[in-house]
Amino acid sequence: MTYTDRMTSVHPKARISALCKQFYTLGWVSGTGGGIAIRDGQMAYMAPSGVQKEQVEAEDLFTVDLDGKILEHPADPKLTLSACAPLFLAAFRLRDAGAVLHSHSQNALLATLTSPEDAFRCTHLEMMKGIAGTGYHDVLEVPIIENTAHECDLADSLSDAIRAWPRAHAVLVRRHGVYVWGKDWIQAKTHAECYDYLFGAVARMRELGLDPMVPR
Repeated sequence: MTYTDRMTSVHPKARISALCKQFYTLGWVSGTGGGIAIRDGQMAYMAPSGVQKEQVEAEDLFTVDLDGKILEHPADPKLTLSACAPLFLAAFRLRDAGAVLHSHSQNALLATLTSPEDAFRCTHLEMMKGIAGTGYHDVLEVPIIENTAHECDLADSLSDAIRAWPRAHAVLVRRHGVYVWGKDWIQAKTHAECYDYLFGAVARMRELGLDPMVPR
């Protein structure tokens, strides 16, 4: 089986299960936090809410339409749809995303605390090139929205940020984490990894007294 075959032949439910396990090892979905959704045409698969993400299997996932109506429930009737669902659906609808990841990465959280304005910004860092439409000499910007007590209440502000920052492929949530998307699960994963690297690098630069907006 070729590399391309391996990347495209796995069912989205199985792919989500595998990604949950991988992202758990990175600290992105620990403590039942975070989530992943993959779109398949006019429907999407989502991990359940409030569960140990590294233990999620394909049969634990929900299938929904792009309005959020549940089309297929998981085998366990006690599982509930991800609290991130309205935010995943916003990225699907407004950006025609094929996959969305919600990370509780410490790097993402620190990026929201060390960026004094309404957006995270950096320039002249090699990993910026992993973000679609971004070059080494560009200014990378990721909007920051304020957190709320309940995840679903973020949907409106996240949607507003998606519309206001058309070049961004992510929205940071202050003191919380980040939502990242891509045209498919491969690009969403790539974006998430590159953004996380940049969030961590900029936090470290600020510790060292370096300005991430000033090339040296």
